[in-house]
Amino acid sequence: MQRTLHNVTCRNVSSPATPLVSVITPVYNGGEFLRECIESVLAQRYVHWQYTILNNCSSDDTLAIAQSYASQDGRIRVVNNGAFLPLIANHNRALTLIDPDSRYCKPVMADDWLYPECLEQLVHCALAQPAVGLVCSSTHTGTDRLLFECRPSPHSPFTYLSGRDAGRMALLDEHYFFGSPTTMLLRSDLIRKRAPFYNPDNPQADEEACYDLLRECDFAFVNRPLSYSRMHAGSHTAANYHLFSLASCHVLALAKYGPAYLSPAELQHCLEARMREYYARLALGAVEMRGAEFWEFHRRMLGLIGQPLSRVRLMGAIAVHVARKLAAPRALARSVAARVTGLSRRLTGRAPLGPQ
Repeated sequence: MQRTLHNVTCRNVSSPATPLVSVITPVYNGGEFLRECIESVLAQRYVHWQYTILNNCSSDDTLAIAQSYASQDGRIRVVNNGAFLPLIANHNRALTLIDPDSRYCKPVMADDWLYPECLEQLVHCALAQPAVGLVCSSTHTGTDRLLFECRPSPHSPFTYLSGRDAGRMALLDEHYFFGSPTTMLLRSDLIRKRAPFYNPDNPQADEEACYDLLRECDFAFVNRPLSYSRMHAGSHTAANYHLFSLASCHVLALAKYGPAYLSPAELQHCLEARMREYYARLALGAVEMRGAEFWEFHRRMLGLIGQPLSRVRLMGAIAVHVARKLAAPRALARSVAARVTGLSRRLTGRAPLGPQ
């Protein structure tokens, strides 16, 4: 994705029809993919944006790359942290740097990139319903797989839901359609009133933030991919995969925000189901002999949920896991035996061979 850069010094002026979008990229050692990310912002058909790149004490060429683009386009600025910040703290700082005149904020992670129509489509969708404070969209991945889908409307490329309906759907259906920061457009006023915006204790803080926002705004979804989300070994998702963090974070979001969206009976039913799934993951971790980091993480997360680790429940989940593993070979053997018996009967004429 190459384009000719021009020295731009003018400042975009926000208007009701073309509101200013503050694009942010918090980055640490992102030099490998940062050029592609920045180029995708420069290629946007919607031009009313200001772009802030927050460098988190990178030791590679991240800073040099960001500064080279900032020197050629006045809409881009680079901010350096004085000291290294943990990932979520760095994202929180980036959100404090959004333009004071912006109406919307568009995060884009340094290893992702946006399609040229991304800002245009997201802003158009948001402006059609002023009560909307969170707009999400589908995204493509490195396998060209489409991620994050919401129930499409037959009459519109956009899906609109009240905040309550969106929260209920996500919690009850266990259908995660919020995506990642790169797939989101956020209303800036909702960001400014939250400090910090992301919960630093939750590795999936972007999910929790969505439930928090939807208590006071409506939701919209663009039913088409507007970004490319790169899956690689150095990504945040990959870094937390070995911890099985998603299971705990989903339960944490349910316990914290379920009362705002669900009836007491619904919440109890969902919590019981999610906790069963959570302990099934913990059982797998025990069988695979995950180390101290794994158990320290989950003890902390269970403490946040308000349900300390139960050894009795864990042992029960391990027993179920082992029983299923032991049953699998027998089930496979029975299946093979049935197939052999059936074939034998056909060959000996005691059963029809089927269509000729």
